[in-house]
Amino acid sequence: MRVQDGVAYPEGPITLAEAVRVRLDGETALASGCDVIDLAGITQVDSSALSVLLAWRRDALNSNRQVVLRNPPANILSLIDLYGVGELIPS
Repeated sequence: MRVQDGVAYPEGPITLAEAVRVRLDGETALASGCDVIDLAGITQVDSSALSVLLAWRRDALNSNRQVVLRNPPANILSLIDLYGVGELIPS
């Protein structure tokens, strides 16, 4: 995951096969001071992606910080709506 100017940029899919790696990469970015995760580079998702996004939010909140998920693609927004977790995932 590329990190630049306090923004993390995950790229590629977030599916079951990649979820643990992407979650850990995001946690590392958050620990380094990122408060924004730009999701524009995400190409494919399944419900595992929601688990990753919620884990990032939980990690930020546990550190008394907020994380902003910027530029969520339509496929992520669709899952957020389908599962009714819009209030839990800030964007």
